[in-house]
Order: sequence, then C-alpha cells, then structure tokens
Amino acid sequence: MDDLKLNNVQQQWDNFMTSAIAWAPKIITAVISAFLIYIIGSWMIRMIKKLVEKGFKKRNMEPSLQLFLLNIINWGLNILLFIVVVTQLGVQTSAFVAMIGAAGLAVGLALQGSLTNFAGGILILLLKPFKIGDYISASSGVSGTVNAIDVFHTRLITPQNQLIVIPNGEISNKSITNFTQLGTRRTWFDIGVSYDADLKMAKEILLGVIKNNQYALENPAPQVVVTELGDSAINLSVRVTTSNENYWTMLEELIIECKSALDAAGIEIPFPQRDVHVYNK
Repeated sequence: MDDLKLNNVQQQWDNFMTSAIAWAPKIITAVISAFLIYIIGSWMIRMIKKLVEKGFKKRNMEPSLQLFLLNIINWGLNILLFIVVVTQLGVQTSAFVAMIGAAGLAVGLALQGSLTNFAGGILILLLKPFKIGDYISASSGVSGTVNAIDVFHTRLITPQNQLIVIPNGEISNKSITNFTQLGTRRTWFDIGVSYDADLKMAKEILLGVIKNNQYALENPAPQVVVTELGDSAINLSVRVTTSNENYWTMLEELIIECKSALDAAGIEIPFPQRDVHVYNK
C-alpha cells in the first residue's frame, strides 16, 4: 500500500516537472517580452510627454492647464502600458476594464459638483476669458485681481487684500466683467450742480480739468454729458479714458480737481435736501 502511494506521488511529481519544463520557455519568453515592453513603453511615454510639453509652450498655454493635461496624458499612457504588460503575461484584462469602468461611474456619481467645476476650469483655461493679473467682477457680486486659476477653483485678491475662492462652475456659467483685458478703462461718475448753474460753463470747467490731467487720454475723446434732472441737482457725467495702471489715481485726482474748480467758479454742488412747509390753521 505504501509503495503504491509512493508511486502515485512520484508520478505526480514527474508530471509536474514535465509540464514545468514544457511551459518554462513560454513563461520565460512572456516575462522577458513583458519586461522589454515595459522598458520601451516607459521610454516612449517620456518622449511623448516631452514633445507634448514643447507643443504646449509654443502655444503659450496656461501653466495650470499644461500641468493638468500632462498629468492626464501621463496617467492614461501608464494605464495603457500596464494593460499591455499584463496581457503579455497572459492575464485576462476584461476584469481590469470592468473595474476601471465601475470605478469611473462611481466617482462620476459621487463628484458631480466637482466635475462641473472641473469642466468649467477646462473651459476657462482654454477660452481664456481672463488670465492671472486681470481685474474681474463676477455676476455673484465679488470682484478682485485674479491670483490663480486652478482646475476646480479661481482665486481672487480683493482691493482690501482678501482672498476669494470661486468655483469654476459658477464663473463659467455666468457673466464676467473683465476690466483689464482691453488695456484701458473709462471713468463714469456723476457730479451734481445746482439748478441755478450755467450748464455750458460747468461743462467747460470740467473739460478743462480733464485736459490738464496727465493721465487722461485724448482718444477716445473725454466727455462731460448732462444725464439727469435730479431731485436736488442736475447731474453731469464725467467720462475719461486712461490706462489700467493709472485708473484709480486719475479717478481720485479728477474728483478732487473737479470739485475744486467748480467751487472756485462759484458753482454750487448741492446735497439732497427737503423743504418742509408748516401751515397753521
């Protein structure tokens, strides 16, 4: 009985060794092929990334978008290389494909809001409605200088030196006012004068103030326009164009100098007031 068991064990061992010897060349060939594919594939991925990066720089693409797209390309190519190597080793890849599809669906359902911001960030980086350094105002009411454009959020620095983080989905789906992109800005402020004032003289005085301001541009021509017969004053709109960097300085100087010039000419700038009449029966 013991001899029979030993014979069975010996026979099974001989069968195993025969199969191993038969399969050894195939296994060794598959491993060597997979290793060579990995080495060559890794080299090709590096070359592709360098070529793509050079193409991005030639197109002056935003650094944030460059980094994001390079990461996407890197991950995609490495996943493809992994699947090819595993296939070469004889592993069925259908399970991997199913797992990747299920994971993608789960992530998509869990991160719907983030995906909206992601899509908005891609649109902003591609269409470039604004860039870093631009002063913008969003329809939500916030405004400031663009400090950074990420894939999911845009960061603004307000004139009060506050950081505002806005989801890209909100910016890309609503209107944006870009005060910087055209290179110049135009003032649009009102000065009220009394009803007794000579409007033609008031306009000439204000135009003279504008002409003497060093930051005011001659083209397009400055304007002083009568816009409204208000409750307490007649409003004159002062419209002057200057470069972006001189806008706030010129605006302050014009307000100060316009008031001083009107005061010197004896033209009153009235403030809202109400006359109350009391009748005694």
